[in-house]
Amino acid sequence: MISQNAASRFRGKIRRFKKISLTALLGGLVTISVLMTLTIMFISSYTSQKQSLINTTLSLNYSNAVQMSNTLDALFKSMQNNLAHDARYFADIDYSDSPKLNSALDLIKNSSNYFNSMTLVDSDGLVLSISPYSADSVGYHVSSEAAKTALRLQEPYISEAYKTPRKKRRIVFVSEPVFDAHGKFKGMIGGNIYLQDQNILNLLFGSQMKTSQGSHFFIVDSKGTLIYHPDTARIGENISRNTVVSKLLNNEKGKAQYRNLAGVDSLAGYYKVPTTDWGVVVVSPTQTVYDQLNHQIGLLILYTSVPFLLLTLIVIRVARQLARPFVSLTDLVQQVDQGRVDLPIMKPHWNREADLLNRTVLSALANFRKQREQLTYDARTDVLTGMTNRRTFEEVIQNWLDEGIRFSIVVLDIDRFKSINDTYGHHAGDEVLKHIANLIRLSVRPEDVSSRFGGEEFVVLLRDADTKEAYQIAENIRVSVAGSVMPVDRQVTISAGIAEHPLHSSSASELFHLADTALYRAKEEGRNRTVTIKALRK
Repeated sequence: MISQNAASRFRGKIRRFKKISLTALLGGLVTISVLMTLTIMFISSYTSQKQSLINTTLSLNYSNAVQMSNTLDALFKSMQNNLAHDARYFADIDYSDSPKLNSALDLIKNSSNYFNSMTLVDSDGLVLSISPYSADSVGYHVSSEAAKTALRLQEPYISEAYKTPRKKRRIVFVSEPVFDAHGKFKGMIGGNIYLQDQNILNLLFGSQMKTSQGSHFFIVDSKGTLIYHPDTARIGENISRNTVVSKLLNNEKGKAQYRNLAGVDSLAGYYKVPTTDWGVVVVSPTQTVYDQLNHQIGLLILYTSVPFLLLTLIVIRVARQLARPFVSLTDLVQQVDQGRVDLPIMKPHWNREADLLNRTVLSALANFRKQREQLTYDARTDVLTGMTNRRTFEEVIQNWLDEGIRFSIVVLDIDRFKSINDTYGHHAGDEVLKHIANLIRLSVRPEDVSSRFGGEEFVVLLRDADTKEAYQIAENIRVSVAGSVMPVDRQVTISAGIAEHPLHSSSASELFHLADTALYRAKEEGRNRTVTIKALRK
């Protein structure tokens, strides 16, 4: 008894439960399917584009690093060549002639912008001259290890970045030995690059520092010490623990995604400078890739939201159409139950309907795009002649008026066109219209706009053309029409009227009216002629 009551209550709940309509079921299933498809597409797109952007950024940074390395290599070779030339000059100068030494060194230093300062030192390390001149240095022996090493080696030398003993400047020292005519070592000439001041590196690479979204580059010497960095306060800092710099110190080159010493995930391309054994590293924060990717995904969501809403509306409508046969089936069952109609042969339809629904939705999406393009074309084009239509003409003339463009308008009309239709039929008349439209297109310039205005009337907008030029073009059209072999067995002529903006009017409607008035004057004067509006004002 208890079980019967429970079963009765359960059946009552089932009866009270609101049934899901076929429209809601199909619409819901398709909507869920589309949402899942879009979700998978977004995830797939995000993953593939992320890796693509990372690879592109790495390749670009590596390419930039190679290019900058080659530039630096060429720069230091040029420095050494200049110093070698200067060393030959000082080989024959008397080192006791201080004014001459100072003048020569100033001239050499000012003739190029390679070095912040230049020094001439004798074979014992005594500073003979310095440019810009400094009394604190001339007459004293060199004290830096770099200068002493250059003297000891007696060969071209490029130092590591170091701090000067007295002025605590961070510099790079480039030198060339000086030998006399007998090959005796006389000393050396050297140039100093002040790393934390304005220097040749700033001049050469300064514009490249202005990269967007946090990308930058830096240069390290063979010990991992920063020689060049956007933050000049960091110049002289040893960053050999940096993953990419460690690879450079091991004579590696390439590109890598890594985490820098500040913990920022970065994308770097790195390459060594052959002349100096320095390394160039071009870096972009990985976050910039994610920012670009998020922006692209945002645009993708924006662009797909409208088609998705349209698709949802289409699915609801299609679902209602699919539900209609089942409503009809219900009516049929009721009618059969009342004995008013014969029972037709019923076939299974569920699987087939599901298949048709899927194909309909996919076809609707494909057709939607094609129909939109076709509608846009049809809205702007005359179907018969292929010329732009009246709507396009009105848009163009208004745009030209808004932009203040000088132009002329030519209104053309086929003479006695009604008699052509009456004599040869409308099909022949259509062929005449198409033929004349083609002649007009061949007679105007690429920047002009020719339109079929309606019936047998055409309008041509001639950009940057005055009345005289417009008259010549209109006459060319008229003559070509009059002399052309037409699809009908008779000569066909046209008449034309011309008005000019802004000479005659700055109103689109008035310009057309003036040109149309000129056209009708051409008709009154005997047809097959061109009349300009100024002729009406004489």
